[in-house]
Amino acid sequence: MDHPHRVVLLAGPSGSGKSYIAQRTGLPVLCLDDFYKDGDDPTLPRQNNLVDWDSPRSWDAEAAVETIARLSRHGKAEVPVYAIGADRRVATRPFEVAGSPFFVAEGIFAAEIVEECRRRGLLAGAYALRRPRGTTFLRRLTRDLAEQRKAPGVLLRRGLALLRAEPAVLRRQAGLGAHPAPAREVLRRVADLLAGHPHHH
Repeated sequence: MDHPHRVVLLAGPSGSGKSYIAQRTGLPVLCLDDFYKDGDDPTLPRQNNLVDWDSPRSWDAEAAVETIARLSRHGKAEVPVYAIGADRRVATRPFEVAGSPFFVAEGIFAAEIVEECRRRGLLAGAYALRRPRGTTFLRRLTRDLAEQRKAPGVLLRRGLALLRAEPAVLRRQAGLGAHPAPAREVLRRVADLLAGHPHHH
């Protein structure tokens, strides 16, 4: 078998709790946000002279898929470490899926690579986390303020824009092949995957 490890892609709007739910699956978790492009990358999409970090084009889908492919085949890879405050990759680190037959790759752009991962036989499942919008808005704002990602006014404006955009984000992710599901369902489906895979090949 070419791919002893397969990936569960977890998308969802910003702040919907993707990393929290990914951790709760108990599987190794690859953070796809580390594959953002560097802030001085000429291919970055811009709006009013500001980089549009909410656009999928601000993210390196190809590098993400290659890394997932390497993890699926070899169980380990070097992954980037991205500093949001600095808008760039600051290091790489070794990442291992160890003996697990599955691993989760989570991020706001996870849905962008569903089709390619499926085509390459890497995909075990793909979900878009669905939560009440108000919950997501508060979670995201609390997190961003705590991490001091940007100035509070910027975070609030961005938060309100993302709140309005959320239904469209979920529709897009569903259209790209990520099944919209509440957290409970995602956890149940991952548990079913593991139950159907009692021993490692």
